[in-house]
Amino acid sequence: MLVNLNDVLQKAREEKYAVGLFNTIDTDMLQGAIEAAEQLRSPIIIGTAEILLPYGELRLIAPSVISAAERASVPVVVHYDHGLTFERCMEALSLGFTSVMFDASSVPFDANAEQTREIVKIAHAFGASVEGEIGHVGEAAAGDELATDAYTTVDEAVSYAEKTGVDALAVAIGTAHGVYKSKPELNLDRLKALRGALGTPLVLHGGSGLSEQNFKNAISNGISKINIFTDLCLAGCDAMKMETEKGSGYLDIRAARVDKFRATVAEKIKLFGSAGKA
Repeated sequence: MLVNLNDVLQKAREEKYAVGLFNTIDTDMLQGAIEAAEQLRSPIIIGTAEILLPYGELRLIAPSVISAAERASVPVVVHYDHGLTFERCMEALSLGFTSVMFDASSVPFDANAEQTREIVKIAHAFGASVEGEIGHVGEAAAGDELATDAYTTVDEAVSYAEKTGVDALAVAIGTAHGVYKSKPELNLDRLKALRGALGTPLVLHGGSGLSEQNFKNAISNGISKINIFTDLCLAGCDAMKMETEKGSGYLDIRAARVDKFRATVAEKIKLFGSAGKA
């Protein structure tokens, strides 16, 4: 069942669970993610990100992702993550994505709000939802998870939500993308304040590698959507390594990858509390 963020995140916000976004750059990841969601009767968000397009071009993967979502027995949002350019966001919408995340977090606040507002107007005309970002979620490899001066402030978040009309808002509270070099420290007081000041569902980027308690704390204090990709990549590598050491052929390796992806997504669904919410 193909839906957008508004169909799944408002309920998640009200009932204090989170829906996972699992970026799926190939049909192995896609199959594992959808099957896990169906088995656990959970809504799910799947898609890809602009930075991942060299590994799975948009026009190549869009038909399979959208078709899988339409056929699924649970709500599935097809989301274009971290869209960095207007042109690519428009391409995703024209190909049938039901949601886009426009990431202008690297530019000054006013420019971010102005550019995002234009994306929101167009996406809403398509019947699609938009996620924006205020603050900066860095790269773990650079140690950016410790850059507290980039945390989202309440005043900026409220102003940004009002000016843009975004349907979901990614906030910076201490996470980073990739594999962490050091233990991330989440600013839960800031998160709680953001949740209290906003009616917009909040999103946590850089979820891979956080502890179970980190996730539970983030969800209980206001996070409604959590992005996962690195954990899927690590799971796929583990499956390939194990099967290669066993001397397995390609098809057995492929099956093992799907099994590992399914198990990884299922683990996160249970942790996020979205099982049985479809």
